[in-house]
Amino acid sequence: MNLRLLAALTLMSMVAACAQRPSPLQITEKGRPFNELDQSILGEAKPASGAVDSARIARAANEPQNWLTYYGGYHAQRYSRLDQINRGNVKNLRPAWVFQAGVIGLVASPATYAFEAAPIVVDGTMFVSCWDGYVWALDAANGRVLWRYRHAIPLDVPLCCGNVNRGVAVADGKVFVASTNGHLVALDARTGKRLWQQVFVDVRAGESATMAPLVVKDKVVVGSSGAEYGVRGHIDAFDLRTGRPVWRRYVVPKPGEPGSESWGNKEAWQRGGGAAWITGSYDPDLNLLYWSTANPSPDFDGSVRPGDNLYTNSVLALDPDSGEIRWHYQWTPHDVWDYDGVSENILFDLDGRRLLAHFDKNGYLFILDRQSGKLVHATKFYPRASWGEIDAKNGRVTVKLMPSPEGVEICPGPAGAKEWPHGAYSPRTRLLYTPVVDVCGTFKVARTEFREGMPYWGGDATVKPHQVHGGQVKAFDPATGREVWTWQARHPIVASLLATAGDLLFVGEPTGELNALDSRTGELLWQFPNGSGIHSNPVTYSIGGKQYVAVPTGWGGWMKGYAPELYGASRGTALIVFALP
Repeated sequence: MNLRLLAALTLMSMVAACAQRPSPLQITEKGRPFNELDQSILGEAKPASGAVDSARIARAANEPQNWLTYYGGYHAQRYSRLDQINRGNVKNLRPAWVFQAGVIGLVASPATYAFEAAPIVVDGTMFVSCWDGYVWALDAANGRVLWRYRHAIPLDVPLCCGNVNRGVAVADGKVFVASTNGHLVALDARTGKRLWQQVFVDVRAGESATMAPLVVKDKVVVGSSGAEYGVRGHIDAFDLRTGRPVWRRYVVPKPGEPGSESWGNKEAWQRGGGAAWITGSYDPDLNLLYWSTANPSPDFDGSVRPGDNLYTNSVLALDPDSGEIRWHYQWTPHDVWDYDGVSENILFDLDGRRLLAHFDKNGYLFILDRQSGKLVHATKFYPRASWGEIDAKNGRVTVKLMPSPEGVEICPGPAGAKEWPHGAYSPRTRLLYTPVVDVCGTFKVARTEFREGMPYWGGDATVKPHQVHGGQVKAFDPATGREVWTWQARHPIVASLLATAGDLLFVGEPTGELNALDSRTGELLWQFPNGSGIHSNPVTYSIGGKQYVAVPTGWGGWMKGYAPELYGASRGTALIVFALP
């Protein structure tokens, strides 16, 4: 028999057999909530979270045993009065417990996930979020899981710079989390059961959400991500009891609104960027909410948006009751370097003045009067900044280098001199502290056609991938802008700082070490290798008189912008908690 005929007959018989025999495998199954699939978690958290409200958060410094809000307090100082762990005994610090934050199933944007959260601690219960929609309630003394929740994240949700979540807010017996696909979700703090949710971003347009919400009075405030997609950034407030929308503040003004004259192209405002993806700070006495904003869009091509491009790369002082802008200050007018100015605004009082400190991606430290918004002084904290100069007294910007079609080497690189991780302020030392990314980049400009839901860069900025880049931790005197000390690191520092009354400054490294520095001198006093890089927010708290330091570890995020040499580093995801023996 002809071999071709034999093969054809054999194939036909196999197809016929398959058609007649039903498949024994169940291809689909009815979808069920995540918690129903895991019956091992049946516990409840303590009811203490029901007593947390805005007034209690305003007095957070008086209960250092807790970490009640994202920065530890409304002032964003990332400072704790706890001093059981101090310069004299920190060398004895040891792991107390470890929580492994594993995942189940497929993951949205798996190459860019990172564990970036700031755990919240309320009277012995820790609430922590993670990438891809996870939230846990843990016993803060031993890490035992009390409940877990997972919000479903579509695999195709557009994520510019990482599948990440930076934390939750707790108040009124609820845990609030902003999911990556832009749902503000309220969970029952005792059980993890979802109580309500509100969609506040449009993922089809390229918006997302990565920040920790902030509870102010009777509202939950959140901001949008996604300026790289040509969206119009916004800040939103919701009623914390019902989820009802209260107000929305668009960052980019439309024609006729104050600031609209700073957009020379009448169409540019509709896709002007200005996302607001880092948690704000709040002064209850002045009743002002301070929220920073990101880069204009497109990132590198300023020709399609002539002007200063308000209110991108700015801090907005908002009325928390209405969202009205009381004053603003723009860090980088007409940004063409992707130096989005979203970093924290640290509130502190010095010599009778109410001040605000901001370490910006452009390499400058700004000190403002937080009541009026007037500049007190500006200091270059990154000496290699070559893009331009800012006058120390009047804030006037002089541009020196801009992206070109051929490419120009400019410092700092696309992640800025300070990526999103936060600085700190110690009332004991009266010093400001900042992490530093010592990386330059090649900046190119190219005309890009806007298409909704697609990246709208207008060029590119690249970092040399086969080169080890450095970083530092720096301390500054806010009264003068004088640099007091510098601690040199092997790689860029892209983790938030934690200052304590024990005269310690905790900082993580991309290679996994958690370090304790002397906050007065910068001397390295203690170090522990955690196995995966730290790109998160360490916190401290106490239970039964015992102080703990907790740090989420899990390297990732937009690595090509700040440390491409570590792209292949270990990607574990764990919460590691330390205490004295």
